[in-house]
Amino acid sequence: NNLYKQTALQTSFSINSIALVHGRPMMLNLKDIIRHFVDHSHEVVVRRTKFELAEAEKRAHILEGLLIALDHLDEVIKLIRSSDTPEDARTGLIETFGLSDIQARAILDMTLRRLTGLERDKIKEEFAELMKTIEYLNSILADEGLRMQIIKDELIEIKEKYGDERKTSIVHSAEDMRMEDFIEDEGVVITISHEGYIKRTPLSEYRTQGRGGKGSMGSQSRDADFIEHIIIASNHNYMLFFTEAGRCFWLRVYEIPEGSRTSKGRAIQNVINIPKEEKIKAYIKVKNLRDQEYLDNNFIIMCTKKGTIKKTSLAAYSRPRANGINAININEGDQLLEANLTDGKSEIIVALRSGRAIRFNESTVRPMGRTATGVRGVTLAHAKDEVIGMISINDPESTILVVSEKGYGKRTDLEDYRITNRGGKGVKTLNVTDKTGDLIAIKDVTDKDDLMIINKSGIVIRIAVSELRVMGRATQGVRLINLKGDDEIASVAKVEHEDEVLEDAEAILEADGNSGDVLSEESETGAKEPENEDIEDDDIDEEEDPAKD
Repeated sequence: NNLYKQTALQTSFSINSIALVHGRPMMLNLKDIIRHFVDHSHEVVVRRTKFELAEAEKRAHILEGLLIALDHLDEVIKLIRSSDTPEDARTGLIETFGLSDIQARAILDMTLRRLTGLERDKIKEEFAELMKTIEYLNSILADEGLRMQIIKDELIEIKEKYGDERKTSIVHSAEDMRMEDFIEDEGVVITISHEGYIKRTPLSEYRTQGRGGKGSMGSQSRDADFIEHIIIASNHNYMLFFTEAGRCFWLRVYEIPEGSRTSKGRAIQNVINIPKEEKIKAYIKVKNLRDQEYLDNNFIIMCTKKGTIKKTSLAAYSRPRANGINAININEGDQLLEANLTDGKSEIIVALRSGRAIRFNESTVRPMGRTATGVRGVTLAHAKDEVIGMISINDPESTILVVSEKGYGKRTDLEDYRITNRGGKGVKTLNVTDKTGDLIAIKDVTDKDDLMIINKSGIVIRIAVSELRVMGRATQGVRLINLKGDDEIASVAKVEHEDEVLEDAEAILEADGNSGDVLSEESETGAKEPENEDIEDDDIDEEEDPAKD
């Protein structure tokens, strides 16, 4: 396909199709040629039918006169013989038998021998057939559909009589190939840094590593820049990017510049037409923006840092625009945080930096237009509190994974988060302490998933979720990654689990000063701590009444 498109392997020749249309030369395309041919064929059928009808009516008229003459044969012969001239005979036939001039002339043109030799039955049979023909021809002139069927039948007859196999083959034109036809639909990891640098990297470049490891370098960021967003997608997906100002931009994944795991990528302003003052805060990937059924049955649900929730039909985002569109009306002092793709029947969990979370049914949020503000999804615990994540859940077997900024994480059964009314303060999901740091991420996961964590210094670690046991909702959890100095976790994403073992795993662990899969504080400070710290809190189920929208 690429050879057809890029080289002279296939050559196309243009046709200058000029024809006379109503006496004037015109350049016609294939559709015009067919239309004018059908119009001409229709005119031929009408004119031919009118001619055949006139001939049939003329013949029937004469036969009608002959039948009258046969009914009065002796009187007709006597009148003809007694007439002095042919004109007298013609006048006598018209006046005596009520014949027309044409009928009288037809009788007089026949010799008496022929006239007496006419067979009444044959004339009656011919007259009856002519009447049927006249009726059929009149029906053709009265019914356009019948005329079109005649054209079709005549073309089929010509095809059956003269048609043979094609000398050439009709194939799909290489010119009709879309760009994605030349690009392998492989899995990729898209990363966006805090300063707005974007790249895509083959998923195969990332490797599974044991929990607690130091990880491998995932990106060489500049100065204080760090990886802020991780997107797992495939090359043929569509990506919708949502800015903190509530605007949406489109991009095909294969259009994102490719870079190695250690490259910094390109400024996102050079990839999509995003204003310099706006920053990407959320994203979704969709399969196909041309499938109307898919668009009608899916929704985008959004959440802001101040706890506002909004749901919009995916169809509202099916027409990409270079300059983007407004996805949500953002109030002053607020900004968009998250956007998820749902089927309209999901359960929503919104988590706060203070360690609380609320669970409610998506059906309690009605669909709104793109310019709407939304409704209240959760009430913040205090003035400095904010939403750190939102997840939509369809799989009842999913567990909830939360991660703190200092590297602690845990899995909890979904049922530990009871369904409440939208707009409340929710329940405690993490026992936030100085040791754990604030809550920074919440994900829904199963044993089939992997967890990808990137810290602000650019270190990436990928671990299997199955290594994390299910724990209580208000515990501190276990250490997922060892952090050096003041380093903190910047972003967390779940990826499909890969059952592979690194050939150089031992070398990496030794280079990082680790002797096993699971690391403890002893590796950094010499003081070993328990792997799991289940610290319960008496007020974990404390909840306030939902606030009004």
